[in-house]
Amino acid sequence: MPLKVLVDKSTCIGCGVAPATCPQVFELGPDGKNRVRDEYSISETPEESVGQVPDDLADCVRAAEASCPVSAIKVEEV
Repeated sequence: MPLKVLVDKSTCIGCGVAPATCPQVFELGPDGKNRVRDEYSISETPEESVGQVPDDLADCVRAAEASCPVSAIKVEEV
């Protein structure tokens, strides 16, 4: 089952943990905040970056969610 990934940019501190933990899905954007890479992105606003990823990346995105020190990443089943 695909997963929806949301990065709350207003909470994100741009520490780089998500891109280091799951570089297949996350990167730091021009604003210095985490964002979902283009290949998985559904929408992006100044407030949030939303994407959808396949099952095979579930462990990766859940590890990034758990590692985020400010809980700016949310992962949910679609």
